[in-house]
Formats: sequence, C-alpha cells, structure tokens
Amino acid sequence: MKAARLYGQGDLRVEDIAAPGIPDGGWVKLRVDAAGICGSDLHNFRTGQWISRSPSTAGHELTGTVIALGEGVDTIAVGDRVVADSRFWCGDCAQCRAGKRQLCVTLGFVGEICDGGFAEQAVLPARLLHVIDASLDERVAAMAEPLAVALHAVRRLPKTAGSVLVVGCGPIGGLAALLLSRTFAGTVLVADRNQARCARVARVTGATIVGLDRDAVAAATASVPLLAAVEATGSVAAFGQLLGVLDPGGAIAMVGIFHGRLDIDPNVLVEREIALLGCHAFADELPDAVRMLGELSEPLLALVDCEIGLDDIPAAYERLLAGSSDGLKTIIRMRQPAGKGF
Repeated sequence: MKAARLYGQGDLRVEDIAAPGIPDGGWVKLRVDAAGICGSDLHNFRTGQWISRSPSTAGHELTGTVIALGEGVDTIAVGDRVVADSRFWCGDCAQCRAGKRQLCVTLGFVGEICDGGFAEQAVLPARLLHVIDASLDERVAAMAEPLAVALHAVRRLPKTAGSVLVVGCGPIGGLAALLLSRTFAGTVLVADRNQARCARVARVTGATIVGLDRDAVAAATASVPLLAAVEATGSVAAFGQLLGVLDPGGAIAMVGIFHGRLDIDPNVLVEREIALLGCHAFADELPDAVRMLGELSEPLLALVDCEIGLDDIPAAYERLLAGSSDGLKTIIRMRQPAGKGF
C-alpha cells in the first residue's frame, strides 16, 4: 500500500510499503478514507521535535472504515465508519485516572507513537475510535479531531460578555471562530496577516476582521473591553501584539504551536491580571465534536482549502509552510474524486 512516511527533519517520503496484517488484540484495522494535514504535522516536519521513531507514517486527523478486528474488540464492528482520537495515553497515571488524558505523563500521538492516517490502511487501538454516522461526508469527518481541539480552547475561555478575538485564521483559529459564532452572544473578531484566509473565515462565520491595534479593536467593539482571546498563530510577534490589545482582567487561550520563545515582562500579566491558558489537544471534547459534525457540515466544507491524494502530500507541505493557502484545511482523500486537487 502507499503511505507518506517521515524519516527525519524535512524528510517526508511517499512510498509503497506492506499493508498491515491481522491486528493485535484490542486493535482495529481501518481502510483510511480521508485525513487532514495539521499544523503540528508541519511543525514536526520542519523541526523534528516529536520524531520518536523513524520512519513513521504521519497523520493524526483521520477517518476510516473498519475492515478487521483484533481479539477482544466488541465495541466496534467491521463496516463501521470511525474517526480517531489522536491522543495515545497510558490510562494509568494520575492525570489519566482524573480524566485529563491530554496531560498524561507519557502522552504521545497517533502518527508518532504508532503509524497514522497518511496511508491507505491504518491499525489503531479500538479505545481511540469513535463511530460516526455512515452518511457523513468523509471530508467533514476528517475534521472531527481539529474541531475537538478548537472546542477545548473555546471552553477554556472564561464566560464573558462583549467581544472575543481569535488571532490566527488557520485550521484551529478558524474552527474556534466558527464555534464562537454559534455559541458566543457578543462580537467575534478575527485577525490574520493572510488577508484572503481571514476574509474566508469572516465570510463563513460572520466574524468581524480587525487589525491588532487598540484603535481598530476599540472601533469594532464600540469600546467595550476585550476580555477573551484565542491565540492560534504560534507567532511570538502576534502574541506580543495581542497582549497590547487585551484589556485588564482578560484571558488568552493559547493553542498555537510556537516557533521561538516569548520575551514578555511578567509584570504586565501581574499588574493587568492577564490569564494565559495553555490548551493542549483536547480533554473530553471529541464525542461532542463528532455530534456537531452533521450540523456544521456546510461551513466546514466551506473552510476546506483543497483536496489532494497521497502523492501530493510533500507538495502540500511546501505550500502550507510557505503560507500561500487561502483556506484552512487540506484534506487527503485516499480515493480522490476526479478533477480534485490543487
């Protein structure tokens, strides 16, 4: 079968490998239907930060159809369509026992600890799989995992009135804006240096585009204090600008993967009582995200950047790292319809 495998920093190869055999007890074999490229996939390719085995098949945002069961699996049946939980947790540490699997002391991820979804077939633990509606569009299903990440970030924000600002209109920021547009009573603001991508998110979600300066934010909020924000860029410079527009008592849900280190005066946080809320993957939001997929199908599809095949993944990495995309999510379809791609 064909798979996209990461050998090392900057070394991703699409190649033919042996298809997996009969799954071990507790594991399930899938025919992968679709997968999404995540910013963390790009970060790992660029930096090698999370390469723990080589080669490894990348891809933790995936949906597929069950084609074989390992011994003891009775929660899923052959023929079920599923999405995967990306987190590979131990289940035994204090954090896992408390239901905070995203904080597991040995946490790894699909596509790192075990092979992921950038392949025609994948084998995953049954405990990570969630059955979905058989009629759900596979492109929409592939966005269940990033939708859960965005939902986790949104839920970490304090309950506040007025406005909320999403900085960064990539996949997680755009999905956070979509969720906020459905649940937040006030004004949703978005900011991104990629104007085309920001415009698409604003069009789909109804959010208001702003620049990261106090005058622009004040004009958009009618000078109502800005007390909540989602940082989804991973940009040190953007984070500094965000601190400059957030009002005292505000909170920032930090979900971006940063390249570089922050250089901030901690007294700014102390004196203005600014809360920084780390958001790592998700907690128990994936089932809720799966339930939302049907009603969000239309806007989710409107946020898709393009659809590609497995052979196109290296070129897609280059394009996404260059920041030349005006959409949010590149979807890999294993049986790509004719005429699709970029």
